[in-house]
Amino acid sequence: MAVDAGKLHREAIVIDAVCPLLSGQKYTDWYIEGGVTIAAPSVGAIEGIAPTMRSIAAWKSFIARNSGNAGRMTQVTSVKEMRQAKKDGRFGLYFHFQGTDPMEDDLDLVHAYKDLGVGIMQLCYNVRNRVGDGADERQDTGLSYFGVEMVKKLNEARVIVDVAHTGIKTSFDALEISERPVICSHGNPRGVKNSHRNLPDDLIKAIAAQGGVIGMVGFPAFVADNPAPTLDQFIDHIAYTADLVGIDHIGLGIDYYSGQYMVMPDDQAKVFYDSWIASGKWRPGTYPPPPHKYPEGIETPRTLPKLTERMIERGFSAEDTRKVLGENWMRVYEQVWGA
Repeated sequence: MAVDAGKLHREAIVIDAVCPLLSGQKYTDWYIEGGVTIAAPSVGAIEGIAPTMRSIAAWKSFIARNSGNAGRMTQVTSVKEMRQAKKDGRFGLYFHFQGTDPMEDDLDLVHAYKDLGVGIMQLCYNVRNRVGDGADERQDTGLSYFGVEMVKKLNEARVIVDVAHTGIKTSFDALEISERPVICSHGNPRGVKNSHRNLPDDLIKAIAAQGGVIGMVGFPAFVADNPAPTLDQFIDHIAYTADLVGIDHIGLGIDYYSGQYMVMPDDQAKVFYDSWIASGKWRPGTYPPPPHKYPEGIETPRTLPKLTERMIERGFSAEDTRKVLGENWMRVYEQVWGA
């Protein structure tokens, strides 16, 4: 019997685990239009405590204004709440850090942030910080002593350890220290597209062996050599990873962001890009200049049903497609956060 891809997408719990496009509480309607059930706005990255707390406060206020009988949004901190959001037709949000700078030098803040709804913390953002080395550093010396304690504290607080943007040795150190599954919220296999931001096979295998999930990312330079990747080139990363470690370890962390093509005009995007290059957080060899065109067909969250449709056409089963769309993430969330 042929699979109705549209019905499958509507009925599935669809999770995009990395959503910087949502910064400033914009574009939530695009995710809803694309059938996303749960999204994870990046509420902290290279910022310290004060701006991170303001970001979280703004999000909580926004969710409160758009919930209730007339609203469609809800904050979720458990798999049970995610399933309830799907049942109620609500758009669920949990918070994600892209880097641990919001901790500054106080590990007690891990519990405080968890209480506010931060369920996943990425250890580094491309460069060296107190925890360890980022994916785009000249050297990768692994976790610092502070980083070792950070991973232990994240385990204690039941916050998921995320090694996206993190150096390879630093990531392996985190896997060695962590007693709970570790994820890469957004990173593709280097076996398909060689980039400092993508993952070598041995790291993918190590994450999978510990029960973790790797989120497939749509940023064009991490998908293909051509600046305007096709949808099939994006799905090639799913297929490669499935062949390597099995379908149970793949999710979506598409990483739509405000400077991308079809969101920000090219001239403004170039100014935005130049500021990130100047900051040292991006390097031109890893992040080529805009326009940054996400895979054709899913250029923005609005058309994500096309991903489900094409996966079915490529021969993925309905069950495997549902796993990639969200069920694999929920398995890890339940293991770490609890039901």
